[in-house]
Amino acid sequence: MTVEWFNAQQLAGLPGMPGTPQNVRSKLARDGATKRQRATGKGYEYHLDSLPPDTRAALISSSADAPSPQPSDAEEPFAYNANQLWDAFDQKSQRQKDKARQRLNAINAALALIDAGEKRTAAWNQIARETGTSRATLLRLYAGISRYSRSDWLAALVPHHHGSAPSAEISDAAWEMFKADFLRNERPTYAACYHRLERAAQAHDWVIPSLATLKRKMSREISRPVRVFARDGPQGLMRLYPSQQRTVKDLHALQWISGDGYQHNVFVEWPNGEIARPKTWFWQDVYSRKILAYRTDQTEHSDLLRLSIGDLLDQWGIPSDATIDNTRAAANKWLTGGVPNRYRFKVRDDDPLGILPALDISVHWTSVIDGKGHGQAKPVERAFGVGGLGEYIDKHPYLAGSYTGANVSSKPENYRSRAIPLADFIRILNQEVIAWNAKGKRRSEMADGVKSFDQVFFESYENSIIRKPNDAQKRLWMLAAEAILVQRDATVTLDAGAAVGKGRNRYHAPDLIELVGQRVVVRFDPQDLHEYVYIYSLDGKYICDAPCIDATGFGDTEAGREFTRARKQWMRATKESAKAETQMSAIEVAGQLPDSEQPADVAAKIVRPFTAPDRMVANPKPTVTDDQQRAIDEFRNEHARDTATVLNMPQCHERDSRTIYADWIVLERRIQQGEPVTAQQIRDLNRYKTTSDYTANREFFDDFGLSIDDYASCTKKPDSRSG
Repeated sequence: MTVEWFNAQQLAGLPGMPGTPQNVRSKLARDGATKRQRATGKGYEYHLDSLPPDTRAALISSSADAPSPQPSDAEEPFAYNANQLWDAFDQKSQRQKDKARQRLNAINAALALIDAGEKRTAAWNQIARETGTSRATLLRLYAGISRYSRSDWLAALVPHHHGSAPSAEISDAAWEMFKADFLRNERPTYAACYHRLERAAQAHDWVIPSLATLKRKMSREISRPVRVFARDGPQGLMRLYPSQQRTVKDLHALQWISGDGYQHNVFVEWPNGEIARPKTWFWQDVYSRKILAYRTDQTEHSDLLRLSIGDLLDQWGIPSDATIDNTRAAANKWLTGGVPNRYRFKVRDDDPLGILPALDISVHWTSVIDGKGHGQAKPVERAFGVGGLGEYIDKHPYLAGSYTGANVSSKPENYRSRAIPLADFIRILNQEVIAWNAKGKRRSEMADGVKSFDQVFFESYENSIIRKPNDAQKRLWMLAAEAILVQRDATVTLDAGAAVGKGRNRYHAPDLIELVGQRVVVRFDPQDLHEYVYIYSLDGKYICDAPCIDATGFGDTEAGREFTRARKQWMRATKESAKAETQMSAIEVAGQLPDSEQPADVAAKIVRPFTAPDRMVANPKPTVTDDQQRAIDEFRNEHARDTATVLNMPQCHERDSRTIYADWIVLERRIQQGEPVTAQQIRDLNRYKTTSDYTANREFFDDFGLSIDDYASCTKKPDSRSG
């Protein structure tokens, strides 16, 4: 076997070589000869091809006669860990990896020429010229990797030297202070922390390095997740973790919806004159990403969500699942009442069943991390991001001058130069939502960069089984629910309009008489509180609808007649019902009773006689003085005049208390109609209205719906004594 590696002792004295090993090593070092570490002993061995031509010729010519040199380490087994070799390769920069590939390509090219019959020297020289690398460097690299398996040459060609500069000295206390100062939620800058560290180091004689050194030490010793958690909290740490991607291919249109509120960056003038930014609650179809329904108001409240979900259900149908935030507006009792895992309200026995559970819509709450909602869990959030609905609505050219900017630091030059009327804003909102849904080439999963949200939705909607609500179900979302008490007069009172200045309203229905003292659910429309409300039991059973009882003006006689007429009709119907229910008269009931027999007399066996006490005498007649008698006479005379005045009516027939009451009411009507009466008649009427007789008869006439005309004594006007 041809020997290719020689040490300095073997080369000393050969043609082209110095006479001593030391000078040989110096010469070969200057020439850049390929060398490798000797397997035994110290020093290096040099490759034949890297030696001077004369030396190489002498070695080749004498190889046949010369004794074989000592086996080199190349001939001995070479053990290494390939995994560690490639791990080290993977830690290198891309620039180092590319350079290693270039060197490997050059070495493989030279070996290919040699295998093809080219002389070794000529092959290495040719590749050296083509790659711009010296032949000695190529031979040195080849000598360094020849001991490895050829499949590991690339990893072996990367330099494995790791520079290790000495670390700058820093006091332990100084390092602890710098960490504690920098790793805070207030997120101070490196420069501010270092400035405080310099002041403390001067006071405590600490040794501190430069700021750049501390930055590298922080990055090297404190992992990025720990730094982010210490400075940004759980929310910041969560952002380092990859988000979960979910597919919607197994869904269909309207199967799953998600909802959220969006605060518009536009100043709007509201009907009450207030200028404020509106907030819109959007419902989005998860499958297609189409905006299905929305409502706008000044704030996010329960009515806003109720009306918006009503629009969705009425127009499109009933979904199976809904994902919403666990906010006070979204998790309100009118929408999600009765859901066990609501966090904002306590589920009570009399809590009305909300719209979503009542329609068998499963409610899914977004996750809460460290007390804050996780917006990424709702697909509708993506419609509010960069290039979302705000870009199309808030920055619409028609709204120019009313745009507020996304935050306080991005206000436009024309900030607050105008406020858009609410009707105009709603018109732009409707227009842009339609355009948003119809925009093509959407990059959602189902649109695939080709279709619009509308196309994806309708293609699936037409071929899906959709639940449609009936009239009874429509009352669930059209009207809000509130558990209230039925009063003893069979009325319910709502204060839902108090917040908007409409006050409280009363509602009545005959069916409520059977529910006096019980709590019921009243479903109503907050925007139309003076119409009907719908009465349900607490467990959701429909009872009746009740009209609003409007408060009438004190002098509104027409409203009074209408009210009296309605009450008479109700009483007449009730009387007929009572008559139909009683097939037996009271006399017949009495006839069914057996005669009662008088029990036999029983004489008392022991009798206690009564004896009057000695002091028991007749009461003496009180003595009245002359002054007391005159006062009594004056009182009797005055009372006689009042009685004569009150009873000074034409005696058309026998008068009783009801007739007297009816006559005075007739006089009151004459006064209201402007007919001439005396001042004394007015005083007498006012005096009569203060009597208990007047109060009792008024309640009697009102309760039974009696007519005044039927009880008036005659048509002649009542007289009064002259003033």
